[in-house]
Amino acid sequence: MTLDFSQIVPSIPFILYGIWVTLKFVFVSALVGFILGTILALFKIGSFRTFRWFADAYTSVFRGTPLILQLMIIYFAVPQLTGYNISAFLAGILAFGLNSGAYISEIIRAGIEAVDKGQLEASMALGVPYRSMMQDIILPQAMKNILPALMNEFITLTKESAIISTIGTLDIMRRAQIVGADTYRYFEPFLVAGLIYYIMVIGLTLLGKAVERRMKRSD
Repeated sequence: MTLDFSQIVPSIPFILYGIWVTLKFVFVSALVGFILGTILALFKIGSFRTFRWFADAYTSVFRGTPLILQLMIIYFAVPQLTGYNISAFLAGILAFGLNSGAYISEIIRAGIEAVDKGQLEASMALGVPYRSMMQDIILPQAMKNILPALMNEFITLTKESAIISTIGTLDIMRRAQIVGADTYRYFEPFLVAGLIYYIMVIGLTLLGKAVERRMKRSD
């Protein structure tokens, strides 16, 4: 077996354009997951039993079933039930955002519970409204505690985003598959795709460490 990258060199820009598609997908999915995760975390620590039950059930379902199954249900079953032909990109964002929200809710819940209870009690004693207390006192401190875990979740999203290639989204992985089919050589484009993913993950890891150091200096 020999490696011959000369046949795929003209297709490398085509694969590289998948970086933009992948980053856009990961960023929007992470944003949806973060917003949803924050809401679910507040439900979990709140006093309303129905909200707590809903948040726990949601987390259990989305953590207990394969991500690719959730993606397939949203992409193939939703049009069957509603008649709306959802795009592959939107289906991917919904599946990853909803799935990520379940994991992020646990991360944020743990971060909130790690904040000194004395600050919560002092805020309540001073009559600070619940919304202001969470927004201005508790959540900012929780974010510092959970930043490494959030970066890990973002990196996991980046790697697992390759799953959306199964429904035709032209991300890095899908483009590598197309190049492989055109040239009848799969090993080389997959190696290029693997290198791109690795560089992206290393870059995100270094970015996370830099932000973490900056936040520690601000303490």
